[in-house]
Amino acid sequence: MGQLIYGTGTRYDMEDRTLSHVKVAVGAKLRRHESFFLSWIIPADHGSGRVSIWLSDSIPLQFHFNGNTPPELNRTWVKALELTTLSDRGMIILPEGDAEAFITSHPA
Repeated sequence: MGQLIYGTGTRYDMEDRTLSHVKVAVGAKLRRHESFFLSWIIPADHGSGRVSIWLSDSIPLQFHFNGNTPPELNRTWVKALELTTLSDRGMIILPEGDAEAFITSHPA
């Protein structure tokens, strides 16, 4: 279990595989100086609810991974994460298994 560390130290737990894909998608947006919301659902076993944070290249952001071997990236999942930012909701962390269907139903 890795952590997304936002701002001055707010930490959010996230599976390393998910975090790796979020890092690539977020990095692509921030390199272009695009600010956006990043949102995800908190599972019931962790208290339920939703989290949304504003990402900007002026706000410190760290990705801390528990494992030392990066996973092989699923480019379809990265593309789907990037495409979610085209709505007013910002980037939504969707499950990897939903990436293909999302791209099909939301052509760029």
